[in-house]
Amino acid sequence: MSLNKAPKNNVFYRNQNWHYPRIKKGEGIYLIGENGKKYIDGCSGSAVANIGHGNREVAEFVKEHIERIAFTHLSRWTVDSIEKCAERIVNWCPEGLNHVYFVSGGSEATEAAIKMARQYFVERDGHKTSKWKVISKWNSYHGATMGSLSMTGSVGRRKIYDPLLANFPKINQFYHYRNPWGVETLEETSTLAAKELEREILRHGPENIAAFISEPVIGSAAPGVYPEKVYFRMVREICDKYDVLFIMDEVMAGTGRTGKKMASDHFEAKPDILAIAKGLSSGYTPIGAAVCTDEIFNTIMVEGTGNFIHGHTYAGNPLSCGIADKVMEIIERESYIENCAIQGEYLLKKLEGLYNYPIVGDIRGKGLMVGIEFVKEQDIKEPFEVSENVKGKITNNGLEEGLVVYPGGGSVDGVRGDHILLAPPINITKEEVDLLYAKLDRSVKKTTEEVLGQKVY
Repeated sequence: MSLNKAPKNNVFYRNQNWHYPRIKKGEGIYLIGENGKKYIDGCSGSAVANIGHGNREVAEFVKEHIERIAFTHLSRWTVDSIEKCAERIVNWCPEGLNHVYFVSGGSEATEAAIKMARQYFVERDGHKTSKWKVISKWNSYHGATMGSLSMTGSVGRRKIYDPLLANFPKINQFYHYRNPWGVETLEETSTLAAKELEREILRHGPENIAAFISEPVIGSAAPGVYPEKVYFRMVREICDKYDVLFIMDEVMAGTGRTGKKMASDHFEAKPDILAIAKGLSSGYTPIGAAVCTDEIFNTIMVEGTGNFIHGHTYAGNPLSCGIADKVMEIIERESYIENCAIQGEYLLKKLEGLYNYPIVGDIRGKGLMVGIEFVKEQDIKEPFEVSENVKGKITNNGLEEGLVVYPGGGSVDGVRGDHILLAPPINITKEEVDLLYAKLDRSVKKTTEEVLGQKVY
């Protein structure tokens, strides 16, 4: 039964059962409501607002750029800001990724990546190729468009759209806390998860597999989970062995979020295509991109037809590209990525104190991309029932404290499992981390008392 909490206006809100406080302005790590209440944006929206809110330098740049040029269509024109942004992105990406296809967001970026993979094999082998399937993983999220949702392994997001989705294969995630093999080390989990890729390729036939997609650090589906380096080394070897392209989804983890320019750098990973969005522009404009190797670009655009059969009206928008380039320039100049690594390590160490609350099961992450998983019993990792709405309670208690977290669920079996993502702006200070932690500690304490029905001291 709908609670109809949403405002009565003409907006089709995402969730009619949410009350939607109206935000008046953003300032640094804060969102400020029209009633004057300040909220620490502890998740940067959804790992988007990397340099925080209300940046004056960006605002002045946008005004100048709009007055000069706001829109051209990429099928007919180029603009200096498009070219500059592409060059900077290439300099941020792992070596070998040299060609940037711009889109307007994360779902479009992963969608473009799989179209790029398919067309690569068509152009290389002619229309005789049978390579079209993309292997992905359970406990993953790659977007909400039909192609990206086909790759997504989050059951709750897929369920009602299943009849419309491509039947892409899924394998187990490198999710050590809930690994299905019963092994004790992350190294073992990483190795066994990688071996599943080879088995799945052989099950379907390498001649039918175009690509494999993975996040380097998991975002909303199991926040903060990551493997050992061996995982991506094995993935690269397996993809090369069976003529499969490797797509890295860095929509959430990329562009500084984990304390490296790209999260791939933590693992020395070498993808063929890398998808980015979110923090690329820090939320100051919608933008995303799929970045590919010379081999893919040349096969389609130089030796092939020279026409990528894909496009969006706002792809390569010069204003958006200019804003993203300015955001990356600020991040470089102000050493925000280095700050992210330092403050992320500090935050993770402080968060260990939350294990004193019996509902905190696992804390993991890299940089300022940190996940906390909640459980009914720590020792056996028993999840709460959905009806207990733990993720909703922790969210609401956080808002009361003036802290915004990013809630999620379904990580255990597609239905059960409560967790939050912490991903504050990467320019957060040590003092602000302390304040964030204090608010979170009170939120978790209150939630623990609510779900266990007893005082926590």
